[in-house]
Amino acid sequence: MVSIKDIAKHAGVSISTVSYALNGSPKVTEETKGRILAVAKELNYVPNAAARQLKPRETKIIGCFLTTFAGAFYGSLLQGMKEELNRRGYDLIICSGTQSHRMLPERMLDGAIVLDRFFTDKELLLHAERGHKLVVLDRELNHPNIVQVLLDNKAGATFAIEHLLEYGHRKIYAVKGPEGSFDADQRLQAVRQTMERNGTAEYIELPGNFDKASGEAAAIRIMDEYTGQVAVFCFNDEMAIGMYQALKGTAFRIGEHIHIIGFDHLEIAEYLQPPLASIHYSEKRWGAVAAEQLIKLITDEGAEHERIYASLAEGGSVQRRNSFS
Repeated sequence: MVSIKDIAKHAGVSISTVSYALNGSPKVTEETKGRILAVAKELNYVPNAAARQLKPRETKIIGCFLTTFAGAFYGSLLQGMKEELNRRGYDLIICSGTQSHRMLPERMLDGAIVLDRFFTDKELLLHAERGHKLVVLDRELNHPNIVQVLLDNKAGATFAIEHLLEYGHRKIYAVKGPEGSFDADQRLQAVRQTMERNGTAEYIELPGNFDKASGEAAAIRIMDEYTGQVAVFCFNDEMAIGMYQALKGTAFRIGEHIHIIGFDHLEIAEYLQPPLASIHYSEKRWGAVAAEQLIKLITDEGAEHERIYASLAEGGSVQRRNSFS
């Protein structure tokens, strides 16, 4: 069966140009439109009537669905999305809460980027089956209308634990993320696997919720249990910052008694004293790649799954264990 990709190849134009020509868009010249239609006729192209019926009127609006707006994490991510979408002629709106989910079935959006754990997999797959174009940042879903742009959580968490073990730490805490969080679950799996594979250290898991309050609570428990140098991997920087706040003014010194490593490498982490060691990746690039792949999905330009890679940014909050022995 002939597709618009075949027409694009024979006509020597992009897939989006073919799509515009077949749908009568003024974005292509009459000359180009005529050439494309001639190629389509020559190849006996037959439009998919069902797909044409599903195709909504373009709004040039993309929705980004978030679980929450809290914390310092989202600014760069959203800026990356906005810049890439604006460059391609789209606007971005930010949504949160289950009531906002109806914007998809009501076709108020041309597509959506999802980082919202209140969207169920079943709900997203249903939208995809109905023709909605989606990019997911927080789960793995298999559907032609869904592209995954995922953070390499497992590699980042592995870097963090291997760094602590390499520095000789023999008691390691992991401050986890909220229940049901894809990123937190991925990081936890990697931590457990790394400890099983390499760990001779004592390993303790503490509850967390990706916020400062849970970091403060973890710090209080660690101080109560303290018998000697410990290392802590907080599954995000917000919780690590909460630990800094709880430890401030106490007898416990970060980088000497308690060694801390975070995840996200927020800009503020560089201004803490001592600077926070953290797993680094570009939130802005993550957002830009998500936007780019969504537009490719909408315009049928060969969207692909992507992975955002992480690295370790060392800071003064982690030192070798024997430095203060």
